Amino acid sequence: MTAIRIPPTLRGEVGGARQVEADGATVRELLEDLTGRFPSLTTHVWKGGEVAPFVNVYVGGEDVRTLDGLETEVNNGSTLILLPAMAGG
Repeated sequence: MTAIRIPPTLRGEVGGARQVEADGATVRELLEDLTGRFPSLTTHVWKGGEVAPFVNVYVGGEDVRTLDGLETEVNNGSTLILLPAMAGG
C-alpha cells in the first residue's frame, strides 16, 4: 500500500484523515483507487481523465509532471502528496 497525503482543504472528503492508504503501482492506479473509495474527491482530482490542472502530485518529493506523469511508477511504501494550487491575492 501507498500512503497518500491529503491537504487540509480536501480532508473533509476523506473523513478528516491527513493520510489514507491506496493500492496501485502507478500514480493513475493510486488516484483511481483513492477516488473510487472517496467519490466526492473525483471532481477535486480529475478533469477529463487526467489530473486537474490545478492539482499538483508529488512522489518522493518530485512533481510527477517532470517524471512519467500518471504512469509514474510508485513503490510500495512510498508517499504520494496531493497539493491543489492555491490562488488569491
